[in-house]
Amino acid sequence: MAIPIRFLTLALVILSVLLLSSSLGGVTAKETKRSEAEVQRMYERWLVENRKNYNALGEKERRFNIFKDNLKLIEAHNSVPERTYELGLTRFADLTDDEFRAIHLRGKMVRTSDPVIGDRYLYKEGDVLPDEVDWRKVQLFRSKIKETVGLNKIKTGELVSLSEQELLDCDRGGNSGNFGCLGGNAADAFEFIIENSGIVTDKVYPYTENDTAACKAIEMVTTRYVTIDSYEDAPHNDEMSLKKAVAHQPISVMVEAENMKLYKSGVFTGPCDHWYGNHNVVVVGYGTTERGEDYWIIRNSWGANWGESGYITLQRNFHNSTGNCGVAIRPFDPLMKGVLRII
Repeated sequence: MAIPIRFLTLALVILSVLLLSSSLGGVTAKETKRSEAEVQRMYERWLVENRKNYNALGEKERRFNIFKDNLKLIEAHNSVPERTYELGLTRFADLTDDEFRAIHLRGKMVRTSDPVIGDRYLYKEGDVLPDEVDWRKVQLFRSKIKETVGLNKIKTGELVSLSEQELLDCDRGGNSGNFGCLGGNAADAFEFIIENSGIVTDKVYPYTENDTAACKAIEMVTTRYVTIDSYEDAPHNDEMSLKKAVAHQPISVMVEAENMKLYKSGVFTGPCDHWYGNHNVVVVGYGTTERGEDYWIIRNSWGANWGESGYITLQRNFHNSTGNCGVAIRPFDPLMKGVLRII
């Protein structure tokens, strides 16, 4: 399967993140008039760095033209003084905007039932919150960006990597299911885990990158697995309540990510074209830069050769209640009363 995991990895990052309550890919070009030969050399190096190999006749040349267009956009953006963020030659530098949207932004905000909105993180006047929080500083966040960590570590002290492939194969179709690599919602993944009485580890059900495999029968009684009791929405359209929630644990959100394709570093301020959300991510912290720019720390699923080693800092304290790029529209998180079960 050529299309990489998107929402599934994020659902497990969220669950497991909550189970703890670059190379040329980051090179930024200065605005210069580059020769065709120089751009070609950059392209060849980028291909090696990102392990790209095109088999179709003429595809390498077609991708080179797209690469050149993206490079021009990068240089134009970065040439403007006082930008709060930089663009770079990420792993998506050979994709058009339409291709990027079709392949990587298939998350869905629509739910089939009324959400349960919890009030435990509702911000109230007089609440005292930390000035900054960064869950990445916890030791278990120092592993590779794909690895899953979270609330289970808080509850049990154990770090467990869960099976994305089980979600790919088994959480499918209907009004309540997801759609493999064609997109989905992390809340639906949580519902599957609840109804399935848990999810197994990567070791038991390894990732194969196959989007068409049948769901395997798993003997839960012989397999270590993680369960959750339920999940709930944090208060909607309220950045202060989101801040309160993140002060306690990482929180799942959806953002409008169409213009994040070439993000390299800094506080992303947009533009964001829509506000319905099309990509599942996890807010793992917040803070303020030395220049006074408030931001969210967001963990993505696009790999370490995108953004700040797989993370993006997004403008916080936005002028709209939705938060920038819709980050505060509908946060939610799983709940686990018990501990990791070993049956």
